[in-house]
Amino acid sequence: MPLASIRGPQVLLMAGTLLLGLLADVAAGMGAQLLIGAAFWGVMFHLSRRMIRREQQALVACLAVASAGEFFLSLGWKVYSYRLGNVPLFVPPGHVMMYLLAAVLARRLPEAAAWAAVGAFALHAVVAAAAGLDTFGLLLLLALGGAMIALPRERRLLASTMALSLALELYGTWLGTWTWGRDIPFTDLVTTNPPALSGALYTVRDALVAAAMSLLAGKAAGEPCLDRPRSLS
Repeated sequence: MPLASIRGPQVLLMAGTLLLGLLADVAAGMGAQLLIGAAFWGVMFHLSRRMIRREQQALVACLAVASAGEFFLSLGWKVYSYRLGNVPLFVPPGHVMMYLLAAVLARRLPEAAAWAAVGAFALHAVVAAAAGLDTFGLLLLLALGGAMIALPRERRLLASTMALSLALELYGTWLGTWTWGRDIPFTDLVTTNPPALSGALYTVRDALVAAAMSLLAGKAAGEPCLDRPRSLS
């Protein structure tokens, strides 16, 4: 998505919010965590104020998809868990910021670099699975493949999402904000903390957001006063 309103100051604001917010959460109780969450939501609303309607709809779709995914993966499937055993209030808007940062990075990422990044993640998944270190990575590789099929023209966005989300996962697990279990429940799969291909789950989020936006565009096709649909990268 073009996101003309997202420039250097906004990028720094999002990056600083993610880095400092997760750091502040390390020793936070439930009350302090709610305040951190409120700050994240405030930043997200501030960013959205200058966006066009189409971009705001994408953020709402991202919030919905990310929230559903977090509740399923953390509280349902329990492949990872947060420090206080909940899904913190800052997580959904944090996903929105990661979505926006990936869209900004994708504009500057060469196509060759995107292919190289995707290839490196795929190679790692195969090698780690063969070594018995991360067999869950093969399932994540399939998820990445599905996202690439769903978004065939968005390799730069998907590569950016994979890279940024891995950095966030390494930071968050290092702080202890969340932890991935070694054994994946209800399967014989194992993984690392975090999985190197954890970003594949974020790319599924991107694909679902794109699907939601396509659906909205189809419904709005006959309405003369709505914004015209835009690309998601």
